[in-house]
Amino acid sequence: MTVMLNAPVPGAPTAPLPGSRDLPPRPSRVAATAWAIAAALVVLAAAGTLQISWSDLPSVPGQVAHYLRLMFEAPNWEKLPRALFETWRSISMAWIGAMLCVAVSIPLGMLAANGVGPLWVRALLRGIFAVLRAVPEVIIALVLLTVTGLTPLTGALALAIAGIGTQGKWVYETVESAQEGAVEAVRAAGGTTADVTRWAIWPAVAPALLSFALYRFEINIRTSAVLGLVGAGGIGSMLSNYTNYRQWDTVGMLLIVVIAATMLMDAVSGTIRRRIMNGSR
Repeated sequence: MTVMLNAPVPGAPTAPLPGSRDLPPRPSRVAATAWAIAAALVVLAAAGTLQISWSDLPSVPGQVAHYLRLMFEAPNWEKLPRALFETWRSISMAWIGAMLCVAVSIPLGMLAANGVGPLWVRALLRGIFAVLRAVPEVIIALVLLTVTGLTPLTGALALAIAGIGTQGKWVYETVESAQEGAVEAVRAAGGTTADVTRWAIWPAVAPALLSFALYRFEINIRTSAVLGLVGAGGIGSMLSNYTNYRQWDTVGMLLIVVIAATMLMDAVSGTIRRRIMNGSR
């Protein structure tokens, strides 16, 4: 009796032979095409409702070059001492706002992480973070102006409040992405949630959170100039005043100071962040 080892089993699916032309069906592109058409319609609707004078577009480069010449051809350096003082006020405002933001967002962000705070606390805090992210710093500054007045404190508080939303989200996402080995070890030793947070989570996420804190300071430096335009003090207020009076040579000097100070702070902050994340190397 001959046994056929390679005989097909009745009812079993047969594999395609080598070289067969049976190809898988082509995936449908209807959904992707529909989304592309919808996005194009939104862009067209936005361009049509803004009442843009497209005939003025060719003259824009020439006008930009004209004002650049007015600002940077012969900058007025007479106001440089005051500009440096106002720049220092903007940097101080950004630093205070960053510190207040970090001091509030780190504990609240850790409570909003899975495995740390209870469900109702996580849902409440994440909702608050989402609301704060939706409100621009300028709107918060305008609301605070009625309480604190035209002072740099208004800008610092606006930067702190607006930054809590983004910084808090960074914190709980960093905590949730941390490795679970140390957490499981502390829990296995009988540690409470507070023990897990102190001895397992915090050592793992502290370098990243400190790096995010310095990045918040960099963001605040740029934003502080914008807040000055609404009367929050600093170099932004000086820029707004001289722009309104069309003193373009002084505006050019102020822009040079702002750019130089921002680049310097970015370089210092970037060096510190790299040292935190990578060590002394």
